[in-house]
Amino acid sequence: MSRREFLWSSGGGLGGIALAGLLGQERLLAADASSNEKKLLPHFPPKAKRVVQLFMAGAASHIDLWDFKQELVKQDGKVSDFGEKVEAFQNGLGPWKKPVWDFKPYGQSGKQISEAVSALGPCVDDIAFIHNLVGKSGVHSAATLLQATGFQLPGFPGMGSWISYGLGSENENLPTFVVLPDHRGLASNGVKNWGAAFLPSQHSGTVIYPGAENPIADLYPHKNGNYITPASEAEAHRLLASLNEEYAAHREGDGRLESRIRSYELAARMQLSAPEALDITKEPDYILDMYGVDRTTKEWPKEINAREEADYFGRKCLVARRLLERGVRFVQIWSGNDNGFPRRNWDSHEDVERDHGPLARGMAQGAAALIQDLKQRGLLDDTIILWTTEFGRMPSTQGGKGRDHNPYCFTNWLCGGGIKGGVTHGESDEWGYKPLDRDNPTLVYDIHATVLRLLGMEHTKLTFRHNGIDRRLTDVHGHIIKEIIS
Repeated sequence: MSRREFLWSSGGGLGGIALAGLLGQERLLAADASSNEKKLLPHFPPKAKRVVQLFMAGAASHIDLWDFKQELVKQDGKVSDFGEKVEAFQNGLGPWKKPVWDFKPYGQSGKQISEAVSALGPCVDDIAFIHNLVGKSGVHSAATLLQATGFQLPGFPGMGSWISYGLGSENENLPTFVVLPDHRGLASNGVKNWGAAFLPSQHSGTVIYPGAENPIADLYPHKNGNYITPASEAEAHRLLASLNEEYAAHREGDGRLESRIRSYELAARMQLSAPEALDITKEPDYILDMYGVDRTTKEWPKEINAREEADYFGRKCLVARRLLERGVRFVQIWSGNDNGFPRRNWDSHEDVERDHGPLARGMAQGAAALIQDLKQRGLLDDTIILWTTEFGRMPSTQGGKGRDHNPYCFTNWLCGGGIKGGVTHGESDEWGYKPLDRDNPTLVYDIHATVLRLLGMEHTKLTFRHNGIDRRLTDVHGHIIKEIIS
């Protein structure tokens, strides 16, 4: 006798009450898909259909890349005075340090950007820069989660998971949310940055490594499984389907099995569709050159270099474009990992020029190619590109060549669908230390709310009931940044 039958038969009404309580608890813990998961139509006419998030792991320096500060040039090498007590992450309160690279203006807007990201110069009139973004933590793991999920603690869905849940798929043969990690390893928090958490699991990001021998793990049988035939695999699928149906029939309201079934069904469909989407060999040479894809060698020197970074980052940007063309909603591209020394991330405590230089040049070439390629194909009009990092870096020096963490002010930029290009929203102070208007900073919740708005969704209405709370990407915060919407 099952637990359900036992409770109904023993104690009459009391058994029924106990059963209802247990079922309610199970639904609460399992996120009842029957009541939560539904196709959520846009709340507004959308300006965009899809998103690319470029995530610089380790904290890219806004004052060396995007936010030019003449005062730092004037005061370079002098004792830093912030006018208040500063809590530094490490010993990063040395003398003022001017930008590592020279800045120059680009485009009709005259936006000044660093020589290290000059490849993006032709694109500045398509970009909206936000220079007064404020974080909540100077710790990599917490700050990365805040940017990726809207919360500083693990256990919350990634931004792409929310968009997958809210808008659904445009191509049932490919994932709605794809993650292209750094080829050297994962950033802080690893898969927690793109997991579905309490949302149905099919909304998790699907990890792909472009250029790898097996870009998608376990998509095909292991080479030792040569005894598996198409007929035997089909029989196995039928058996699994039968067992799953029987299991689900006795667990009404538990959406976990349904989510897993959908994930496996998608994997089966991807066996046919993914190889074509990931195959860049048929792209013309001028496209491969624009993205910086190298076709001559993979024997890179031991030292990190811009050509290597352009190849890896550009390859991911090109694959992202191909995925977007085929209906993928959200592509997350990572630059930088969490593997320590030698630095292969943006956490430049020791030497900004050494670490940021190759990463920035490679990123800029790939990002510029993505913007220009989407534009020439008519896709930029309804695709949002969001460049982000977990926080910025201090205007003072650490050890002469490095910079410490700065969660008090940093830069994000957006372009594409519904974004007003060639504008700057919010200013930092003369040092790039904190927002110029400290009473009105921009928060990550505002970025998320604005992206959802451009996708046609009201951020306060995109919710999922979990543990008695209507959870959402923006928690209880968030304002639309109207100044950057076209």
